[in-house]
Amino acid sequence: MNVQGVPTRTIWLKKKDPRVVQIIDQRALPHRFVVEDLKTLGDCCRAIKDMHLRGAPLIGVAAAYGMYLAALDSPKGLAPAAWRAWMRKAGARLTETRPTAVNLRIGVERVLAEILKIGSPSHGIEAACAAARSLEAEEIENCRRIGEHGLTVIEKIHRGKKGRPVQILTHCNAGWLACVDWGTATAPMYAAFNKKIPVHVWVDETRPRNQGASLTAWELGQHGVPYTVIVDNAGGHLMQHGLVDLVIVGSDRTTASGDVANKIGTYLKALAAKDNGVPFYAALPSTTIDWDMDDGVREIPIEERESEEVTQIQGLDGGVIRKVLLTPKGARAANYGFDVTPRRLVTGIITERGIARASRAGLRKLFPKKQ
Repeated sequence: MNVQGVPTRTIWLKKKDPRVVQIIDQRALPHRFVVEDLKTLGDCCRAIKDMHLRGAPLIGVAAAYGMYLAALDSPKGLAPAAWRAWMRKAGARLTETRPTAVNLRIGVERVLAEILKIGSPSHGIEAACAAARSLEAEEIENCRRIGEHGLTVIEKIHRGKKGRPVQILTHCNAGWLACVDWGTATAPMYAAFNKKIPVHVWVDETRPRNQGASLTAWELGQHGVPYTVIVDNAGGHLMQHGLVDLVIVGSDRTTASGDVANKIGTYLKALAAKDNGVPFYAALPSTTIDWDMDDGVREIPIEERESEEVTQIQGLDGGVIRKVLLTPKGARAANYGFDVTPRRLVTGIITERGIARASRAGLRKLFPKKQ
């Protein structure tokens, strides 16, 4: 995707020093474009935990690169068994940073599986890097294909619009900033826009971190896609008045039965969509499906974050980015990061292999080897 007309991704190896992983520090967006260097396992853990980067696919790729940094940072002269133990410990440390996104665990396990085949730590470093880059390429291709499959839904709606824009509502940021390129929920939007199909995107602000207002709005604007930022509670009103044709969201974890965990507030959008007959889709790569889980409400761990994210808000004051207090001083605040949308409210799940019904049978039809 583009930043000031230049094709850009969210994570990459530094050209002049491939021992350094570089990311877009999303905390500074939309007001500043900051590139951050990750040089150690600790740097990567902090970047994931403190949301310098976020989004399920990107977290998975970052975790894979974190394993590469751990391999680079391993003590010299370790015997193969001790080195493998070091890497397992690094993987456990990464896995603890964010509990909800299944991609994080997959990124760690993908690299571990490759390096545990290697006897030599030096060769293990090469294998870790290769595994991380392979996962990165896979996620990019998955998102591109999600865009192709989701495009068919937008095209079908467009045929009945008589030239008017297809009105799409999205929640949080499931764009290329949450992935490596293309995004998940936004991939069909970008595919439609690139095909000259008129689209307009309603962007939920997505409190408390405002990823919609700051990230989705920024990236859509950079690519030229028309959008309007709305407060989180406006979606139902828009649907009641026929101003939403389609809802597309992302997912941080999806159960084998089709329950979808996404940013807090997604469940309420799904309820409003169901009540108003608006199609509700979740777009996600298969790496986001947890094939060992069935009941999302009961089983998916919901991250609880710091109360300061609720009580404070960040914005641009003149030329300075500042945080200000919203609530009475000392007010208690609960900060649940995600909620679960039951499969009965999900019209379909858009994956790299096609669109599945939100059910175990529907997902297994696209991914028969997971049976």
